[in-house]
Amino acid sequence: MQVTKYAHSCLRLEHDGAVLVVDPGVFSDPAALDGADAVLITHEHPDHVDVAALTRALERRPVPVHGPASLAGVLGDAAEALVTVEPGQSLTVAGTPVRTYGGQHAVIHPDIPVIQNIGYLFADVVYHPGDALFVPDDVQVDTLFAPIHAPWSKFSEVLDFIRAVAPRRAYALHDGLLNDNGFGVLDRQYTAMSNTDYRRLEPGTRIDA
Repeated sequence: MQVTKYAHSCLRLEHDGAVLVVDPGVFSDPAALDGADAVLITHEHPDHVDVAALTRALERRPVPVHGPASLAGVLGDAAEALVTVEPGQSLTVAGTPVRTYGGQHAVIHPDIPVIQNIGYLFADVVYHPGDALFVPDDVQVDTLFAPIHAPWSKFSEVLDFIRAVAPRRAYALHDGLLNDNGFGVLDRQYTAMSNTDYRRLEPGTRIDA
């Protein structure tokens, strides 16, 4: 499997000739969707799904869009492509085994309603948790993409999440709101304290998984 990290929370995975795109949001490059065989969305926030870009991509090439049922309320015409998923499922998406986890977005503030969020584990190797810190307890994750910065998170919680998942390696995810100062501070802290091989990838970087 080859994984390309796009800006913020977007990943493009290539596996056995198929292309899966996760969380193509408004901070990422719409080109991530080119040639996709399936799209998986963790939740409805615009930094995880750019509805306009997704709609244009589906007009060019209709493919299934997997995600929680709440996505139907924001997808507009693209909702026709929605394949609803729930936590605890094992499914095959464009030939790739996928497990689903979690169910709820992390709490941003008690005054803000909690929405649905699905984390995805691809081929029992690559885990994208979306906006939640749900730890899979039925598999040893090899490659974790960890949401390192968000209005709902703090460093200690994300650090403990990485340690609890205990992957062979971890890469930064959900970093689109940071500047160079923030990158410097968090990269140093996560590298020193996460107990794994932690790195942050520049958008467009491709790795083998």
